[in-house]
Amino acid sequence: MAWTCLLLAGVLEIVWAAAMKKSDGFTALTPTVVTLVAMVASFSLLAFAMRTLPLGAAYSIWTGIGAAGAFVFGVLFLGEALTPIRALAAILIVAGILLMKLSSGH
Repeated sequence: MAWTCLLLAGVLEIVWAAAMKKSDGFTALTPTVVTLVAMVASFSLLAFAMRTLPLGAAYSIWTGIGAAGAFVFGVLFLGEALTPIRALAAILIVAGILLMKLSSGH
C-alpha cells in the first residue's frame, strides 16, 4: 500500500508542477487551485508512505518521479527541447529511482 501511495504522490507532483507552469505565476485561478490541491494531496500521500518506507528511498523516488515526469510532460505538451543530454539525464533519474526501489528492502 505504501508503494502505491508513493507512486500516486509522484504522479500528483507532476500534476502540480504542470499546473503551476500553467498558472502563469498564480495569476490564473483554475491552474492555481489545481496546483494547491495536487500539492496537498501529493504531500499527504508522501507522508503516509513514509510511515513505513525509508526516508531516503521514499523522498528520492517521489522527487525522481516528479522530475522525470515533469520533463516528459514539458517535452510532450509544452514543446520543450528533447536533446540527447536532457534525455540521458532523465534516463539517469529513472535508473536512480529503480535502484532506490531495489535497495530499499521493501
